Amino acid sequence: MHRFVLGFIALLVTLPSLFAQDKVGRPRITGIHHVRIYVSDMEKSRGFYSGVLGYAAADSRCTGPSRSCFAVSWGAQPQHIELEQVPTPAPNDWLAEVSFATDDAVQLRDYLVARGVTSGPISKHGYGAQRFEVRDPEDHLISFVAHYGTVHEEHAAASRPVSTRIIHAGFVVKDRAAMDHFYKDILGFRPYWHGGFKDDGTDWVELQVPDGDEWIEYMLNISPSADKKELGIQNHFSLGVRDIHTAEAKIKANGAASYDGPEIGRDGKWSLDLYDPDFTRVELMEFTPVQKPCCSEYTGPHPKP
Repeated sequence: MHRFVLGFIALLVTLPSLFAQDKVGRPRITGIHHVRIYVSDMEKSRGFYSGVLGYAAADSRCTGPSRSCFAVSWGAQPQHIELEQVPTPAPNDWLAEVSFATDDAVQLRDYLVARGVTSGPISKHGYGAQRFEVRDPEDHLISFVAHYGTVHEEHAAASRPVSTRIIHAGFVVKDRAAMDHFYKDILGFRPYWHGGFKDDGTDWVELQVPDGDEWIEYMLNISPSADKKELGIQNHFSLGVRDIHTAEAKIKANGAASYDGPEIGRDGKWSLDLYDPDFTRVELMEFTPVQKPCCSEYTGPHPKP
């Protein structure tokens, strides 16, 4: 009888959180809103992102006075790249933040809190949109920004960007199971592709946002002693392009001193890699594969230009 009473009390304590989870639905998460990169020399990095990549300054999108922003796209699904002066002491991960667009930041925060995720307060993004931050299981800073309506900027027509779409961001992952629970079970991200250096290995896992075709990429099997340059290769973001050779010609004309590729990757897509002044990798990648990928088939839609 005593055991029954204790079990009944435990059920009563648990029921409110179960009801809260059922009551708060997850609003849509439609894509990547922005990425934020730490830099050591702001002027030198501004020269790379504006000069080599061709992006127009859009500092009104930034949320802090020490940051610089560059508009990747405009309209109803705006994207941008933020640069921030690296703090002291410098962190190992210079991919400072990956941000996702959602229909409703307040509802999404309530949804996560109901599932035990510690979430920061609702605040305002640079152009007034509601946002909040969380840390994933491996302490990557993740934020969510509500759709704000169409974003226009007068300098949009003057810019000549190499790409107008961020298609994915990748970061080092040590505990795949813990990350899967957060991104797949709680947030609803969906498998897109996985592969490795060998056909029977898995070094990369790609998960698409629940309600779109952009994705995150787990970079697996990275040495715990990896140095800053190696981590800069792994913690990266990718810009979609229609044709890699046209993109290569554009960055060469813009003064790109060196880059890796172009080549067809294990995922069957053409890509090339540039590195900003602090060795953060910026990948240019075609939207669709040109040959069969290794290791696994694609299980989601490919992004479009």
